[in-house]
Amino acid sequence: MIYDLILSLLSDGCFAAAAAVGFSTISKTPSRAWLWCGLTAAAGHALRFALLSGTGLHIVAASTVAAMTVGLMAVIFAPRIKCPAEVCLFPALLPMIPGMYAYRTVQALMACIASLDESQFIHCFYLLAYNGFTCSFIILGMVIGANIPIFIFKAISFRATR
Repeated sequence: MIYDLILSLLSDGCFAAAAAVGFSTISKTPSRAWLWCGLTAAAGHALRFALLSGTGLHIVAASTVAAMTVGLMAVIFAPRIKCPAEVCLFPALLPMIPGMYAYRTVQALMACIASLDESQFIHCFYLLAYNGFTCSFIILGMVIGANIPIFIFKAISFRATR
C-alpha cells in the first residue's frame, strides 16, 4: 500500500517535471532554470496528488495549496538561478491546469446545444455548470495560491532581477 503510494507520487512528479521542462524549453527559459522548473513542478503536482488521494481534500483546495507551495519554491529558487520567480512558477503550474474539467465543460455545452429534450438539457446544463465552476475555481485558486508567496516575500522574489 505505502509502496504503491510512493510509486504513484514519484511517477506523478516525474510526468509533471517533464511537462514543465518541456514548456520551459519552448518558452525560451534559460537552461540553468530547467532543473529548478522540473523540481518545482514535481513537488507541486505530487503534493496535489497526495492531498487528493491521501486526505480527500477537494481538487480546488488541493490545487491552491500546491500552487502556494510552487510559488514558495519559485521564490526560494529565484536568487539561485538569477531569474525572476515567474520563470519557475509558470512552467510548474502548467501541469496543474484542469484540462479535463475544461474539456468536459465544452462537451457539456455542445450537448446542451444539441439536446432536444428538456430533462436532457437540464442534465447537460448541470454538467456544464459543475465542470465550468470547478475549472474556474481551480484556476482562480492556483492564481491566488501562486501569488501569495511572491507578495509576502517580495524582497526575495525581486532581488534576483537586480
